[in-house]
Amino acid sequence: MTGVYERELRSVLAGERKGVVAITRSCTEVERARAMQVCQRPFLVVRAPGSGSEGTGDILALRGDMCMPIEVKSSKTDKIYLSGRTKDQYDALKSTGEKCGLQPLYAFRLKGVRGDSWRVMKVPVDGLKGKLRVLSRSIPNVPLTRNGSPYLNWHDGIPLNRFLELISRSDGARAIEKTTNVAEINRRIHDTSRLSDASL
Repeated sequence: MTGVYERELRSVLAGERKGVVAITRSCTEVERARAMQVCQRPFLVVRAPGSGSEGTGDILALRGDMCMPIEVKSSKTDKIYLSGRTKDQYDALKSTGEKCGLQPLYAFRLKGVRGDSWRVMKVPVDGLKGKLRVLSRSIPNVPLTRNGSPYLNWHDGIPLNRFLELISRSDGARAIEKTTNVAEINRRIHDTSRLSDASL
């Protein structure tokens, strides 16, 4: 059954309007508007080879200099405890994230709820740079039990519609910086032109 939700998430991240509409049918207008932003800045989404193992997650979402391995989980209950194979998946995601400079995520679909039924949380990794580093600050970590073991708590994740809004605006600071640089370049070109005209 997780395969159905995996396809659902792939469609959304790829910016397919029908996919976004499907997951936001019972959402508020504000939530739907947030989610729709991904249609303007979609990802290339591929099913990871060897899905679910070796730190690849179930899907890979790629766009520009942003790449996120995503492990998809679904449940009728709001908590999923990681042990055995699923704990190994978590450890592998963390290892891959730190070795490759990626931000691994869990996308948790809670069955039978109205509104936004998806929550997103991150596997904490060190050494992130650029957009991923900025983005990671706004995504909650996978929580830990009292014994320090990671588990998934649906209520602790960021709603998917809010996550989609974040990733659709994630390079806003970069755009401001770029605008400043272009303005500076244009000023220098103008000054150079004036000097050239004066020498003539």
